[in-house]
Amino acid sequence: MIRYIRRAAAFCLLLLVALLANAARVQLFEADELNSNPANRRTTIDRYDRPRGDILVDGESVTGSKDTGEQLAHERTYRHGPLYAPVTGYASQTYGTTLLENAEDDILSGSAPVLAPLPLWGDFTRSRQPGGNVVTTVKDSVQRAAYEGLAGRRGAVAALDPVTGRVLALVSSPSYDPELLSGTGSSVTDAWARLNRSADRPMLNRAIRQTYPPGSAFKIVTAAAALDARVVTDPDAATDTPSPYVLPGTSTTLPDEARGCRKASLAEAVRVSCNTVMAHLGVEVGLDGMLEAVGRFGFNDDDLKIPSGVARSNFDSEMSDDQLALSSIGQFDTTATPLQMAMVASAVANGGDLSRPHLVDRVTTHAGDTVRRQGTESYHRAMNPATAVQLRRMMVDVVESGTGTNAAIEGVTVGGKTGTAQHGVDNSGTPYAWFISWAQEPGSGRPAVAVAVVVEDASANRADISGGGSAAPIARAVMEAALEDRD
Repeated sequence: MIRYIRRAAAFCLLLLVALLANAARVQLFEADELNSNPANRRTTIDRYDRPRGDILVDGESVTGSKDTGEQLAHERTYRHGPLYAPVTGYASQTYGTTLLENAEDDILSGSAPVLAPLPLWGDFTRSRQPGGNVVTTVKDSVQRAAYEGLAGRRGAVAALDPVTGRVLALVSSPSYDPELLSGTGSSVTDAWARLNRSADRPMLNRAIRQTYPPGSAFKIVTAAAALDARVVTDPDAATDTPSPYVLPGTSTTLPDEARGCRKASLAEAVRVSCNTVMAHLGVEVGLDGMLEAVGRFGFNDDDLKIPSGVARSNFDSEMSDDQLALSSIGQFDTTATPLQMAMVASAVANGGDLSRPHLVDRVTTHAGDTVRRQGTESYHRAMNPATAVQLRRMMVDVVESGTGTNAAIEGVTVGGKTGTAQHGVDNSGTPYAWFISWAQEPGSGRPAVAVAVVVEDASANRADISGGGSAAPIARAVMEAALEDRD
C-alpha cells in the first residue's frame, strides 16, 4: 500500500515539476511573444492604466493625460495641439504613435529600462515605471512666430541654433489637433478619415517629412562646392558665363530673371540670384564634386533622425551635364526638406561646421531626474572655414542690397538667400517660395539662429510669389523671436 502511495506522490511531484517548468517557460521565454500578440488585451489595458509622461517646451508641458474611466483609462491630451503637432505627433489608442510620441515612446510610456530604480528591474518584475518626461529644445516664442507667420498657408518653417544643432522651431501648416485622435470610437475614426481626406494634408509634417525643389536657395550649396573645389578662387571676379546659357549637350537655353548676369561674379550671382552663373559653375565642379559637397550638407542621407525620422533630401547620383546644370540651381530632381535647408544656412553661419540637429534636450524620470541628455554633436564639416567666411559676406549682401531685403533686422547682422522653385509638368505648378537665413547680434561671438521657410501658397497670384516677398518676412519674425529669447 505504501509503495502505491509513494508512486502516486512521485507522479504528482513530476506533474508539479512539469507545471513549474511550463510556467517558467511561458514567463521567461514566451513572455515577449505573448505580450506582443494582438489578441492579448492585457498589454493594451496595462499601457493605458496610468498617465503617460509629458513632452515639455520651455519647461512647460504641452501634453497631458485624462482619466476617462474606461477600460483603456488614460487618453492623451494636448495643449495648443495644432501649434505643437509637428513636434509631438499623436499618441492614439486607435492609430498608434508618431513623431516624438513614437520616437520616445518607451520613455513616455514608462517601459524604458533607464527609468527603473535598478538594472534589469523590469525584466524581473515585469512592471512599468511611471512615464518619464521628454524635454525638447524648442522655444515657444520662436515656434509661435513661425506658426503665426505662415497664418494657415501651406508651408513649413525649421529653425536651428547653428552652434549646438538644437531645433528651436518646427512648424508645418496647416496643422491639426492631435487630441482628436487620442481615444477610441466613432469620433476618432471620423476625425481620422476627415484629416486624411483633406486636400491640405494637415497631418503631413512638411518641415521634416516633405521634400520640395529648393530652387535658388540651393545656390548656396553650389557656391560652397565651387569655392571648395577652387573652381572659383575670387568670388568678386567675373565669370565666363553667357546669359542666357545653353544647357550642355542641348539646344535649350536657361534664362535669367535678374538683370546683369552676363559674366557676373559669383558674389553678384548670389546677390541677385543668377541662374546661368550657378548652373555653369555646377557643371564645372562636376557631378562627383557636387555629390561630395551636397553629402557634407546632409543630402542623400537616409538615416537622419532628430530623433523623429527625417525624409531624405535628394541630389541625383547619375545625371547628364544638362541635368546637373539644372540640379545645381535647385531644380530637376533636387529636393530638400525645410530642415535640410536650415542646415545649409546653419553651416554657413557656423563657419562651415554643421552640428547634428536634435529636438530633444534631455529625458527625465517622472520625478524630474535626468536620465539621458543630448549634447552637441558634430555632423559634418560642410565646407572650408574660408569658404564659410566668403558665403557669409555674400548672404549678408543678399539681405542688405539684393533679393532678400525683407529679412533685414535693424542693428543685427542677417544673411539670407531667396528661392522661387518651379515644379509640375512644364513648370505649370504654382511656385514654392523659399528663404533661408541666419542672424547674429553685433559683438556676439556666435550666430543665434538659422532658419528655412517654404511657402506653397496655391491661392496666391503666380507673379506675386517670391522667396523675398512671401517667405522672407516670416524668416525675419522667427529670427527676431530667437534673438529676443536667447538663453
